[in-house]
Amino acid sequence: MIIFVFACIIGDLWSGSEGGVIKVWYEEGIEKSLSLQREEKRKTSFLVERSFIDLRAMVSDGGACPLPAVDVKLLLSDNSRSKVWSAGYLSLALWDSCTKELLKDPFGYETKQNLFSAPRKDKARSPVGFFQRSRNALMGAADAVRRVAAKAGFGDDSQRIEALAMSIDGMIWTGSANGCLARWDGNGNRLQEFQHHSCSVQSIFSFGTRIWAGYMDGSIQLLDLEGNLLGGWIAHSSPVLSMAVGGSYIFTMAGHGGVRGWNLSSPGPIDNIMRSRLIEAEPLYKKFEYMKVLVGSWNVGQEKASYESLRAWLKLPTPEVGLVVVGLQEVDMGAGFLAMSAAKETVGLEGSPNGDWWLDAIGQQLKGYSFERVGSRQMAGLLICVWVRTHLKQFIGDIDNAAVACGLGRAIGNKGAVGLRMRIHDRSICFVNCHFAAHMEAVSRRNEDFDHVFRTMTFATPSSGIMTTSVSGSTGQLLRGANGSRMPELSDTDMIVFLGDFNYRLYDFSYDDAMGLVSRRCFDWLKNNDQLRAEMRSGRVFQGLREGDFKFPPTYKFEKHTAGLSGYDSSEKRRIPAWCDRILYRDSRVSSGNECSLDCPVVSSISLYDSCMEATDSDHKPIKSVFNLDIAYVDKQTMRQKYVELMSSNNKVVHLLQELEAFPEVNINNSNIILQDRNPSIVKLQNRTEVIACFEIIGQAPNFSSTHFSAFPAWLKVSPAVGIISPGQTIEVTLQHRDLHSQQNYNGTSLDILPGGATQQKAATVFAKITGVYSTVAKYYEIHVQHQNCRSTLPSRGYNLGDRFF
Repeated sequence: MIIFVFACIIGDLWSGSEGGVIKVWYEEGIEKSLSLQREEKRKTSFLVERSFIDLRAMVSDGGACPLPAVDVKLLLSDNSRSKVWSAGYLSLALWDSCTKELLKDPFGYETKQNLFSAPRKDKARSPVGFFQRSRNALMGAADAVRRVAAKAGFGDDSQRIEALAMSIDGMIWTGSANGCLARWDGNGNRLQEFQHHSCSVQSIFSFGTRIWAGYMDGSIQLLDLEGNLLGGWIAHSSPVLSMAVGGSYIFTMAGHGGVRGWNLSSPGPIDNIMRSRLIEAEPLYKKFEYMKVLVGSWNVGQEKASYESLRAWLKLPTPEVGLVVVGLQEVDMGAGFLAMSAAKETVGLEGSPNGDWWLDAIGQQLKGYSFERVGSRQMAGLLICVWVRTHLKQFIGDIDNAAVACGLGRAIGNKGAVGLRMRIHDRSICFVNCHFAAHMEAVSRRNEDFDHVFRTMTFATPSSGIMTTSVSGSTGQLLRGANGSRMPELSDTDMIVFLGDFNYRLYDFSYDDAMGLVSRRCFDWLKNNDQLRAEMRSGRVFQGLREGDFKFPPTYKFEKHTAGLSGYDSSEKRRIPAWCDRILYRDSRVSSGNECSLDCPVVSSISLYDSCMEATDSDHKPIKSVFNLDIAYVDKQTMRQKYVELMSSNNKVVHLLQELEAFPEVNINNSNIILQDRNPSIVKLQNRTEVIACFEIIGQAPNFSSTHFSAFPAWLKVSPAVGIISPGQTIEVTLQHRDLHSQQNYNGTSLDILPGGATQQKAATVFAKITGVYSTVAKYYEIHVQHQNCRSTLPSRGYNLGDRFF
């Protein structure tokens, strides 16, 4: 399957395909086929298709190819040097566009065998206990699949090229899956690397003196030609796949199909003016929405709830509830299941029969209220799911999920977290269902579990921050650490809710004392010795989060199928009651006095925080909380109309645009060039204005063709073919005849297509394309080139590739 096709500078058609295959069709054959009549085209189409040369076969020696057999995703023509770059996963190669010779393989292909360690010799087993064998089995099952998945690509993300572009100064830029940008010279030497972002680069575009890089998380960064970061912003809520320029704007296309335009001068003075004017007009497009969200959590202890328990727990307290979020723990357990779950996680699989039963059972409970499930995620015994009322579904999108294991070796999902993130009225809200380490003394371990979840939870589509962008820009910036590294994704949301079995216990209480206080419903006394509250006050866990006031009894531990406060554990272990099951949250407020606004877009309060004592199916009681959300958002259509109005009516903006779009005037000293033999000729381009000019030498499309070829004739060499002309500067462009008859293709046939003779004359027309740096408006200067060769050095009959099939 062909992945990428383009025409190089001399008009040959190149294609990149699966398995590292690169094919080339010569321009003269294609050109001749396009000049035929319709009936003749049909007869020769098959011959044209089969007239390619296979570059992979050319560079193979005895069946061994120095390049990896991986898909060629990108091709780029370096017009100024007559070279072609090809790139893919672990693949980067430089080719001569005329001879089709492999010039350089910068990555130096390394075989799979070298990247996998040699098998270890078997060692005599020493006797181990049952627990150690079980632990080894769990770790081995989870780690085996992880190693296979990690090694399958046998490479590192810095060599996984995702984007390729050439800047106006002739440098080549590559973007990698690890967010690295690299700058290369025309000979395939890596000059510099830049790490301005941690997300995968998806696209690179160059225009004028600037480089734009589009990332997987929807953000764009702007660099100068030296790689210095000039600015960055959130463009989309999904990956930036492609970029193009038109007029004075650069347009970006995202994975969801959205297209947006940005002024080529951004960020700049115009942005500052427009931002302040839009803030003044904020009341025109600022909107508010109110909704209620029901959040429930239950450690089900591998049990299936009765219909009565589910109805009592999930009964809607008010018809205004528009969203229901349910988090379950211990849906499935057991060593075998956990090992299998860890293996499935590695290859992207999830779910279980028990998990499916719970999704169906909860769905049946909510079906009568016109709810639809819009997202779910299961990892081992952890399950989180979301339902939304049908009429509100249009306001909810970009639903994504993630999971973090906190069990043995941070690999097993018996402990950990699963999360769902979504956009509600263009605001990012995240729900994380957690199950942390058990036992009274494991306080530090529970704190570490939270920290691990908070720092490492990563969603399939990285958080873009677009849903937190305000007009003022105060909350729209990417969250970054002091060293410029990206902050955890869970910090980059307008609101986050943690729910689950956190397993924090009551300290300094005996079983009898605790039971005495519980029986008298003296819960405030017990709360004073709650481990979670003590750890939060000291700032060691759940930093910045708060919890609603609650008056329900401790939710753990109960005898199954025993109702009331008499159902607490009465076994020999006599476990002390505790509020293991909790719901915590953070909204957009910096302080409690903040009101809902575009700078503080989500403000929440709690109208209900309670347990369901009627449910007796598990040793935990389910809990639920109702959040009242005030959401501020932008009416985008109204704001766009206002933006257009301000752009055209603000005199200062209009004046700045006129200055930026000022067109450079360039003089060309010679538009008629006669080349003698291989002697070079010089064309001088002089910039007579006070603005920077960019130039590009391009070829002329065939008159009989409707294609967009802009190829040089194969015999003409132009250097440099692109560049920058500073104000008052003069650039010299060298034109020279390329000696084709001495260049051989892979089967030894001469590539010269002209008949031999004592005197030959060739002619071509090229154009000097002149643009500014902030507009695509261009002026073309025609240059006529003739070549005369007075030496009889060519064979009597040159080889014309078109003779293969014409």
